Amino acid sequence: MEQQNSELSARLALAEAAARSGGAVALDYFNRRETLVIETKHDLQDVVSIADREVEQLIAARIRDTFPDDGFLGEEYGLQPGSSAYTWVVDPIDGTSPFLNGMPNWCVSVAVLHEGVPVIGVIFAPFYQECYVAALGQGATLNGRTLQVDATRTLQNHVTGFGANSYVSPEKVGEILASLLAAGGNFIRIGSGALMLAWVAAGRVVGYYEPYMHAWDCLAGYCLVKEAGGWYHPFNTEGERITKGAQVLAVAPGAEADLRRIAGL
Repeated sequence: MEQQNSELSARLALAEAAARSGGAVALDYFNRRETLVIETKHDLQDVVSIADREVEQLIAARIRDTFPDDGFLGEEYGLQPGSSAYTWVVDPIDGTSPFLNGMPNWCVSVAVLHEGVPVIGVIFAPFYQECYVAALGQGATLNGRTLQVDATRTLQNHVTGFGANSYVSPEKVGEILASLLAAGGNFIRIGSGALMLAWVAAGRVVGYYEPYMHAWDCLAGYCLVKEAGGWYHPFNTEGERITKGAQVLAVAPGAEADLRRIAGL
């Protein structure tokens, strides 16, 4: 146990340092974003630039230098399995569309899994200079301040984060939002699922639901929410399955039953 705690502490320090250094590079690109060449991936809404790729390479290089046996999954360059029980899962810029369009709602997301379980989550939002940090059994913080979800907040007296993409039909999106509104809730969408998961931990939204989301978008946020006292729907991290999208839900206790029903979980 002592060795595992030491291993976790060393990776936690690197996760925060890597997220902050990656975020500094991303912010520099953000401040000169008109010079970036924008490319598309899955569809015209799924955009990427050299900023995403450079930040991922920077973070990956720092991890390889310190923990060469750990696995690594990044949004831009995919999965490189490791020989240790640890795997890093990184989204270099979550919210690339807001980023490229001059909006502040984007972040760097760094998670560490131990035997498939999220044990470290760091989300750094450079524009806001907000760094969310969590580790298994150590709680969650925002810029050093302890985070704890408020059990009195519900679907009806708070706002819910929601996200969707072209993997989900317009009809399904309408059905979900109609159910949410019919239950007395309301919703907000900011273009970064990772940041909205951090907001669940911070109490800014009561929960976050997205019908199809990838591991690099959600696993750091999942660790944050759990350590702040919330619940998350497990993500299948076994083998190549970790590279596939799935339903994502993280929520404070007062809205868990309602959002699980709306999500069909």
